[in-house]
Amino acid sequence: MVLIDGMLAVDAIVLLNGKVVLIKRKNPPFENCYALPGGFVEKGETVEQALVREVKEETGLDVDIVKLVGVYSEPDRDPRGRVISLCYLAKAIGVPAPKTDAKGIALFDLSELPELAFDHEQMIRDAKEDIDEILSQVR
Repeated sequence: MVLIDGMLAVDAIVLLNGKVVLIKRKNPPFENCYALPGGFVEKGETVEQALVREVKEETGLDVDIVKLVGVYSEPDRDPRGRVISLCYLAKAIGVPAPKTDAKGIALFDLSELPELAFDHEQMIRDAKEDIDEILSQVR
């Protein structure tokens, strides 16, 4: 697949210990804002491989992908230019620690999320039913 005008990215709604894992961005755009872990798909990777790699690189966590939440393709969703993102819901294991382009990492209750970068709030809203189902199994 060749994107004529844009980049392909992945974002992960990561659940760990009944909470949502968010990174604090180290770099622009949205520097110092909370966001879902994610990033660009590299040459030779599947989107699933990119997701697992990006989450590990940014949070130190290993993830199991639960499902595709959706494809986010609004032309202005990223101020750097055209970026199409596939968002996945995933469960994590491990101890979170900020890595690569994450300045920090935090776990939040679904009901107490901070303002998020990009369109990540929409991604979480779109996955809310599935998140609630997974979290109900944890409690």
